[in-house]
This record gives sequence, C-alpha cells and structure tokens, in this order.
Amino acid sequence: MRALRLAAMMAVAGLAACSGYERDITLHDLRSNSGKPEEFAIVPRKPLQQPQDMSALPAPTPGGANRTDQTPLEDAVVALGGNPARLQPGDGIGAGDQALVARASRFGRDPDIRKDLASDDLEFRRRRSLFTWSVVPTDEYNRAYRRESLDPYAWLRRARSAGIRTPAAPPPTR
Repeated sequence: MRALRLAAMMAVAGLAACSGYERDITLHDLRSNSGKPEEFAIVPRKPLQQPQDMSALPAPTPGGANRTDQTPLEDAVVALGGNPARLQPGDGIGAGDQALVARASRFGRDPDIRKDLASDDLEFRRRRSLFTWSVVPTDEYNRAYRRESLDPYAWLRRARSAGIRTPAAPPPTR
C-alpha cells in the first residue's frame, strides 16, 4: 500500500513537472552566484551636454537608445576615420557588396534564410534544454552544440592529404 502511494505521488509530481512551465532555453548560464556586484555590468555613460537649442531636442524613445549611452563600435569607426552611419542596417544591399552577393547567390538564395535558421535553432535549443537542470548552474552551450561544430585541425589534415596547399596553423591547444 505504501509503495502504491509513493508511486502515485511520483506520477503526480512527474505530471506537474511537465506542465506549461516555460523553461529557459538559452543554454548559457552567465549568472554570478557570488553575491557580489558584477563589475562588467557597470557601464559608464557619456557626459551630459547642454544643447544649443532646447526646441531641437529629439522626442523621447522609451526603451530605445539614449544620447548618453556608450557606442563603442561607432566610436572606434570614427577614431579610425570611417563613417559610423555605415554600421546601421540599411535598405537592401550596399553598393560595395552587390558583386559579392551576386556571386554568392548565383545558384539561388532564400531571402528568408535568417528566419528559417532562427526558428530551427529555437527548436534545437528547446530539444536540447529538456534535461539540462542541475544543482550547480552550468553553461550547457558547448555541450549542446558539440555535434554542430567543426574540428579545424581535422579539416586541415583532410585538405593537406588531398594535396591542397594550406597556410601554417598553430598547434592545437587541447
């Protein structure tokens, strides 16, 4: 009788675990359990500046970018003499990339490939995150994508054995 009750309680607990709970499927666990502040989460702001004309201020964008937010990529492009506006996604393909895209898509291309890959990856992460719970939080990303990654040294050996000239490569760090 006692074993039957225990089995029934385990079955109820198992069914409750399969309820509509939305689990975390990111596979990365970057939380710090030390109880101390995260020093990399503190981002200094750009200094405030008084505008010349108060009527020329842009409209507020809740949840959007702020004028005092750091923009390291744009700042680096400006420091190197480039145009930071080219970092912003534009409409279509830039003039400098037309020939590259035409050559790469000479056998056809799917314009919705990013959406398809994103949905496939979401489903992959859902499947891989089913049994990733543990007492100690761990980063499951590398374990989940292990079969999806390429071994560069295996491909280097394969190319060299086929007679393809390859550049020198550093020794493996494993």
